[in-house]
Amino acid sequence: MGEWLIDNWTEVLGFGTGAACVWLAARRNIWTFPLGIANNLVFIVLFFGAALYADLGLQIVYLVLGVMGWLGWSRHRAADDRALIGRMPRQAILPLVAAALAGTAIIAYALHSYTDSTTEIADAATTSVSLVAQYMLNRRWLENWFVWIAVDVAYVGLFLYKGLNITAALYLLFIGLCVWGLRGWMRARTDQTASDSGAAGASPHQPVPAGTTGARAGA
Repeated sequence: MGEWLIDNWTEVLGFGTGAACVWLAARRNIWTFPLGIANNLVFIVLFFGAALYADLGLQIVYLVLGVMGWLGWSRHRAADDRALIGRMPRQAILPLVAAALAGTAIIAYALHSYTDSTTEIADAATTSVSLVAQYMLNRRWLENWFVWIAVDVAYVGLFLYKGLNITAALYLLFIGLCVWGLRGWMRARTDQTASDSGAAGASPHQPVPAGTTGARAGA
């Protein structure tokens, strides 16, 4: 057992930090970001060994986005210290789809031209869509969970193909956590909207419910 852990320490550590990161995100807990940064560092080592260069680069970008998300969430929290939730504006859909397609094309070309990657398109697509999902999470948009679920399904297939069975199992767990996170965010969004509506309808002499003042979701 000890020898197996030594041989697979990056996947095991990535499993633990990754699961904790998604669990915290589902609970709208700001500590998801430092755990996510730790997970990025582990996966940089893992993906270098597996020649998944686009995903390695993705982890570096995640470090930057993690810091940005950490700062953004700290400015938009409810009275219970959890992140406020917004909905993705319709006008953001087309630009995000275009960004995902353009990113896939650019990354796939770079992988084909300058690396020994054997999974250029899959690596590029999962990388590009993951960046879109992370941007949406940083913005606290409810719909980020739909994108994460889709990309995690693709990652399971990619990691199984690459022989990274432990990491594939982690992403199966991610899918379940994302479904749980989506349901939790939907309930929280409903409660948040009801609370905001009650505050808006209150008279100037009525007390405003806790958590409805200050920053609003989607800001």
